[in-house]
This record gives sequence, C-alpha cells and structure tokens, in this order.
Amino acid sequence: MLYRTMKKAGEKLSILGFGCMRLPQTPDCHIDEEKATEMVHYAISRGVNYFDTAYVYHNGESEGILGRALSDGYREKVNIATKMPVWAVEKPEDMDRFLDEQLERLQTDHIDFYLLHGLMKKTWNQVIDLDVTGFLDRAIEDGRIRYAGFSFHDNLCLFEEIVNSYNWTFCQVQYNYMDEEYQAGTEGLRYAHERGLGIMVMEPLRGGTLTNQSGVLKKIWAETGTSRAPAEWGLRWVWDHPEVTVVLSGMSKLSQVKDNASYANHGTPSTLTGEELLVYEKIKRVYREKMKIPCTKCGYCLPCPGGIAIPDCFSIYNDAFIYDDAGNAKLVYEVFTGFGGAASCCQDCGVCESLCPQHIPIRKCLKEVVRLFGK
Repeated sequence: MLYRTMKKAGEKLSILGFGCMRLPQTPDCHIDEEKATEMVHYAISRGVNYFDTAYVYHNGESEGILGRALSDGYREKVNIATKMPVWAVEKPEDMDRFLDEQLERLQTDHIDFYLLHGLMKKTWNQVIDLDVTGFLDRAIEDGRIRYAGFSFHDNLCLFEEIVNSYNWTFCQVQYNYMDEEYQAGTEGLRYAHERGLGIMVMEPLRGGTLTNQSGVLKKIWAETGTSRAPAEWGLRWVWDHPEVTVVLSGMSKLSQVKDNASYANHGTPSTLTGEELLVYEKIKRVYREKMKIPCTKCGYCLPCPGGIAIPDCFSIYNDAFIYDDAGNAKLVYEVFTGFGGAASCCQDCGVCESLCPQHIPIRKCLKEVVRLFGK
C-alpha cells in the first residue's frame, strides 16, 4: 500500500480509501454484515487506513456496520470519515444531534474526517445561514471531530466560493478520466490543492461503468499489451494526479478489495507514460459516443415516489448502447422490472431531479427508457 500525506492534517493516508456506500447486501436488501466485516478487516490487513461512510448510506445501516466491524482494536488502526446530511438540517441544534448520533453508531468518541455531505447551492446557503462553520469550530475544539471538510456536487464557481469560506482541511470531489471538466473538475482540483486542502476523490470508476470490457473497448484494452484490468487503468489515472490524497472505491465484493489493494501498490503520481495516456483518450472517445445517460448509480434520487428503480433503469439503458446489444438489454430490463420499478411508473413529480448530484433531466431520460424498452 502506498500513502500520501494530507498537508493541513499531517496525516499519512492510504491512497486507496474504502467507500462504504456499496457494501454487499442480503436478498432482503440489508447489508450482509458478515461479508462486509470480512472486507473491512481484509482491507485493514493490506494497509487501508481511510474508511468513508455517511449518515444515509444503506438507509442508515452503513455507519453502524462499520462501527461494529472496527471493534476489537481495529478502530485504532484507521481513520473514519463520515458526513452530515446537510439537507436535513433545519435548526442549529440538528448539527449536534446528527454528529452525536453518528458517534454512537460508529462506537467512537471522535470522527477523524467530518464532511458536510454533497454541498450544492441550496444546501450550502441553508447551513451557512445556520452557522455551520461555528458548529465545526466547536466540534473540533471539544474533540468530537478532528478535521472538517465537505463533499461537493455543483459548479466550479460555487466550489471556489466554498473553498474560500472556511479553513477546511480537505474536500471530496467526483473525478475520473471521463469527468475532467465535470463539476469541480481538474480546475477545482488544482484550486483546492493550491490552498492546501487534501483531496478525496469519489466515483473514480463512475459507479463501475468504466470497467467495461466489451466490443471496441475490449479491443483497445487488449491492444495495450498489459494485464491491467479496466478498473486498474481507471484508478491509476486518478492516482497519477499528485494533487489527489485518497481515491475512494465503493467495493461490494471481497475480490474487489483484493484487486484494488493490489492496484494501490502501483499508484505513484506522475508515472503514466504518453503512450498510456493515449489509451485513455481512445477509451474516452468510445464512452462519449456510446453512453447516453451520465448516471453513476449513487442512489441519491431514491426512494422514488413512483417506486422506480431509477439508477438500474438507466444502467440497463446505457448497457444497450455501450454493449451494442439492445435486444439483450431489453430482456434484462423485462426480467428486472417484472417485480416493479419500471420507468413507465414515472409520476412526473420531479423530486428525483432536485436530488440528483449529476443534474440529470431524469424525467426526460425515463421517457427515453420507455421508448426503447416499452412499458
């Protein structure tokens, strides 16, 4: 495992962070605690020391599972990062209530890295009006949190405003070889780094969509003459940026933990060759030509009032184009929606669009899904 030091914190952090948003699940959609614990312990044994969760992940189960997995001495080996659900903060005392509940769930007396979750213009203005920076100062002073940061889902202008508004230690942004100009993008990455902030990267593989090995993509990967899997190519691209401190991976299988921990032994910055960088350009052209809906399956749009499984509908729809196989995609869609969740159930309420960090016109896209697959 390789490590990078966060400038303001002075902390030596593993370049691979364990994201606890996509933990393995049982058939009834609860976290499979036995498998999740095994994954956490394996990651720690391979040197991972940064674990990222949030109040809302897995419908509130993630923090408790992580807290139990880190009992029996594991807590002292790692840094915990979790997030305040800023959209649910209505009054100043809510901030203390959420933090104290999170400390209890995680079975710890302090959070190492505490973030304001998914800041956008509306939520930023909401918590600023409630003196969230004063709250962060008090929580640091009384020892409940060590370092303050924020995760972000809006435009570069707002990102710079937020960076300049407080003495943040770190920030968390979406970044991968398909998203160099998306939201904060490369310019935001450099802006925050120049001001001394540590940078945690989420969605390095765009919810797994950058691990595709079919059709033209398979040919491009094969032509590289290396044994690297697409996932390693994706992670290596982010690690190649010296501004990045930690790359978060939302792993759902032990095999993914093993693979990613292995890749993290080679994530040295500024080492990709010109020839390797050309491979990314080829892949980007293919994805840009094929992908129709830029959904990362983060799940923020759920639950849908109409019961639609929005990310899954979009994923299957995209597969029809990425894999050049609309027929098979339609069969998968029909099987999947046989138990409910079809795009045709849209009530046109727009709730999902107000929550989507990617700002996808979800209602319009659902109509495209129906047009391709039928009702």
